[in-house]
Amino acid sequence: MRFGRRGLASIYSEIRDGILPAANRISSVPRATATLATPRSYRVTALIIACALFMEQMDATVLATALPTMARDFGVPATSMSSALTSYLLALAIFIPASGVLADKFGSRAIFRAAILIFVGGSLLCGQATSLPFMMAARFVQGLGGAMMIPIGRLVLLRSVAKEDMVSAMSWLIMPALIGPIMGPPVGGLIVTYLDWRWIFWLNLPIGLLGVVLVTRYIGEVRGERPVRFDVPGFVLSGVSLGCLLFGFEMTSRSGEFVHALVLIAIGLVSGIAYIAHARRRSDPILDLSLLRYTSFRLSLIGGSLTRITQGAQPFLLPMMLQLGFGMTAAASGAITVAGAIGSLAMKGLAPRILRRFGFRRSLIVGGLGGSLGYAICGAFRPDWPIPLLFAVLMSAGFFMSFQFSAYNTIAYDEIPKARMSGATSFYATFQQLMLSLGICVGAAALHVGMLGTGRTRPELADFTVAFLVVTAVSAAATIWNMRFAADAGSEMSGHRARG
Repeated sequence: MRFGRRGLASIYSEIRDGILPAANRISSVPRATATLATPRSYRVTALIIACALFMEQMDATVLATALPTMARDFGVPATSMSSALTSYLLALAIFIPASGVLADKFGSRAIFRAAILIFVGGSLLCGQATSLPFMMAARFVQGLGGAMMIPIGRLVLLRSVAKEDMVSAMSWLIMPALIGPIMGPPVGGLIVTYLDWRWIFWLNLPIGLLGVVLVTRYIGEVRGERPVRFDVPGFVLSGVSLGCLLFGFEMTSRSGEFVHALVLIAIGLVSGIAYIAHARRRSDPILDLSLLRYTSFRLSLIGGSLTRITQGAQPFLLPMMLQLGFGMTAAASGAITVAGAIGSLAMKGLAPRILRRFGFRRSLIVGGLGGSLGYAICGAFRPDWPIPLLFAVLMSAGFFMSFQFSAYNTIAYDEIPKARMSGATSFYATFQQLMLSLGICVGAAALHVGMLGTGRTRPELADFTVAFLVVTAVSAAATIWNMRFAADAGSEMSGHRARG
């Protein structure tokens, strides 16, 4: 298999890093069970799903720009707003593995429609939030909808489009979705500066309701021929473990919450150990730990997880630094932070050529160090730096980081047998979301530690410098695992041939 044949799937997965076909045996549905779309209607199907992805992307990127303003309205420190981002990503990590099983049992259209309604309902609640705990709960509801919406949307496309139309359908799906991360920061800045931050969530209501009407009218109902048995104990144990560990680590960044944080971390560890014991006894666990025996999958999971910690922290730290440290308006901040998304988009066409020329191992080593250096430089940003220079650094960092994720998302499946591909994507997608969430926690904790030394309640530029260096050190550590890839790892995917 050449990289070009997997490249489109890899590009798609990087639009929303972590959203992959996310349930066991998604790919095992016989072709005969799918209701194939006509050449004209598959474009409509792809665009409907792309609009759902666009809505989710816009919501996530717009929100990051609004966090300092929301913190003032809620009367909490700006660093505490990390919980609003973490709760959404945690819901994704918990519920993504269950999405495909639900689609097989109740039908893809029914679950996709329900997912949009849940996301819209969560958006309505977010718009009504008057406190941080309220916002956290509402964002978790949003995350529940998002966890089902995009994986099942892609599943609908895979099941309803003929193979000869798939490349074209994916192109229709990708392009509108790429607009979300580019438009999000400036739109968020304009909303916060000239309107009210609640409009961030209210804008989802008409888009989502229109989506429900279009799904009902244009998307057919497809189910798996033999729905798999859902791993309820594994789902509960993994959910409790992931939730307690993540919020435990997040609470360590708050004053007076250390004891509660330790209790949550302890519960998470115990639940995690119980899940490992459960998974070893079950033939079809919700997260299959035996996949770690495959070298490329294990190295990609570890290296990619470390890199995603840095990537998860950046959308939290950067807008806050520009607004609190530089004194910029939300609109000006959004106009600058869009640079990372532009750099990511610029990378998409170059990734296959780079991998074909240099191979996965060398590309991951150099790309990882380049991305880490870019975010380290972000910590040195100061108000007197020229805006074009800030923009160029962020574009470069976005380029290298997006390349890393494209490479990791491809090489991870180099050794995975076809029969285990769906379980592998479920496992991988869950850890992607978990590490993005952990990145927010690490960034918030680093800021908090810097503030503790001086007794400040508001972070200053020096605190942001320390935080960026801390999260950058995490992604730089991925080089240790990148160097362990074989020189010819993924050569059949990339077309690269190692010398000697």
